Amino acid sequence: MALCYNEVFAVPGEPFLQPSSTTYNAAHHRFAVFLVCATFLLIVAGALVTSNDAGLSVPDWPTTFGSLYRIPPMVGGVKFEHGHRMVAEFVGLLCIVLAVWTWRVERRRWMRALGFIILGSVIAQGILGGITVLKLLPWTVSTAHASLAQAIFSAVVALALVTSRSWLDDQTPRAPDRFRPATLTLAALSVVAVYVQLILGAGFRHSGIKLLPHLICAALVTVLVLWTSLRVISRFSELRMMRRTAQSLLGLLVLQLCLGFGSYLTRVQWGKDSPQPQLSMVIVTVAHVAVGAVLLAVAVLLAIQTSRYLAPQPDPAIAERAQKPGEAAA
Repeated sequence: MALCYNEVFAVPGEPFLQPSSTTYNAAHHRFAVFLVCATFLLIVAGALVTSNDAGLSVPDWPTTFGSLYRIPPMVGGVKFEHGHRMVAEFVGLLCIVLAVWTWRVERRRWMRALGFIILGSVIAQGILGGITVLKLLPWTVSTAHASLAQAIFSAVVALALVTSRSWLDDQTPRAPDRFRPATLTLAALSVVAVYVQLILGAGFRHSGIKLLPHLICAALVTVLVLWTSLRVISRFSELRMMRRTAQSLLGLLVLQLCLGFGSYLTRVQWGKDSPQPQLSMVIVTVAHVAVGAVLLAVAVLLAIQTSRYLAPQPDPAIAERAQKPGEAAA
């Protein structure tokens, strides 16, 4: 029986995240992939604003120097801040199209809901961005703005996965997962840990928290991601899609740790007395943010794949005790 507890948002008789009667729509899927690319570009644009201290280069919102449509001279920090706004508006329009399109072509109710959840989150993201300008960059709002962007990117990546031909046409039976803790539990904990780590990183970049919590969480993330990835690679290597995702997650973790160390050197050590952000600091910090977003998205993909391809098995000892007459009553 496939994930009965998740059937709340499924079409009647069609388990959540399992092979469905929805047919592959190439145009819809390609549009979702295009939105993934645009959202990633938006995260990079936002990181450029923060890394170049350009958050207040445009002092008003929703207008830009009093205009809703005129493009200001793209010089100094304005090119980063206004460029970020232009990309954000483009992504917002794409999300409107995606939500309506998904509603029209999808039979899966949870997918229809996901399209509008993404759209609502992007609207909330724009409002948070406006508040950061109007309230002169409060670190709590700026951190929420950055963190929500990471969640939106992961949601769009997930939507692109479950609209792909490989996902819709795959009839691979679920493999038993007799390990403790369950692989799905490890994958879910990895997602939570990575997301908390990204929140702490955003709080540090916006000068709201110290570096130590970020470093402690980095150690936790490393343990969980290593545990999850190696479990999948070593125990479920026959599941090709899961194995490749776990390998990608492992590689991204190593890259992110290297970029984190580079960010520490360029931002905290070498650039602490610099009157303005140095190019090395900007490049490494932006790369650290971007890879962090991809790391979260891949962790989410692995959790989704684990939910679909693995079937947690009850502990044999507990099952045996439950079958013995009289013990349940006792």
